[in-house]
Amino acid sequence: MSNPPVAVVTGASQGIGAAVAAAYRKLGYAVVATSRSIGPSGDPLLLTVAGDIADPAVGARVVEEALRAYGRVDTLVNNAGVFVAKPFTGYTSADFDLMTGVNLRGFFDVTQRAIAAMLTQGGGHVVNITASIVDHPTSGAPAALASLTKGGLNAVTKSLAIEYAARGIRVNAVSPGVIRTPMHPPETHDALAGQSPVGRIGDPSDIVDAILYLETAGFVTGEILHVDGGQSAGH
Repeated sequence: MSNPPVAVVTGASQGIGAAVAAAYRKLGYAVVATSRSIGPSGDPLLLTVAGDIADPAVGARVVEEALRAYGRVDTLVNNAGVFVAKPFTGYTSADFDLMTGVNLRGFFDVTQRAIAAMLTQGGGHVVNITASIVDHPTSGAPAALASLTKGGLNAVTKSLAIEYAARGIRVNAVSPGVIRTPMHPPETHDALAGQSPVGRIGDPSDIVDAILYLETAGFVTGEILHVDGGQSAGH
């Protein structure tokens, strides 16, 4: 393919992000993968950009490097995120700065620049990774700052979907439950599975499948697709 479509994936060095980047490459996309710790790539169609997405300069730089290398941005997957669960009165200013920096600021700059590029080329697709706990908080795992920041992503998904619906840009979200990633140590998996209606935790492939569905679903925009084993429906 001489001019492949281009996907930008944040938080791409491990877990869900690494799986998403690999899936888009398998589909024939050129991929721009970014995270703080990502290493160099030997694949000419996989460009890695190291940087902290909470830094306002990094999001714009990621998109600029995508445009420089491949000439366009067709899809942006906002996967970078942090999760700190503790009682609300236990959160510190550092927790607030960390979670708003990555989850909100990290969304804002890269998405603003990506949508600007999509507008010039006549369309594109943004997928935000949010969190099922926004819709189904649990008393056993208080996480108000996760709800504050990821809930903001749910809201902006719908807002941007409507703002750009007539201009060829779709904006959707995937809302995961507990997924088997480095965020959750292996010794916690059994207990976490017990909290899921289906009795297991999810795999990165479950989230990849949802993202790839949204990628091909041309009549779907403004959707928040829960991939959480039924968690958001009840318990």
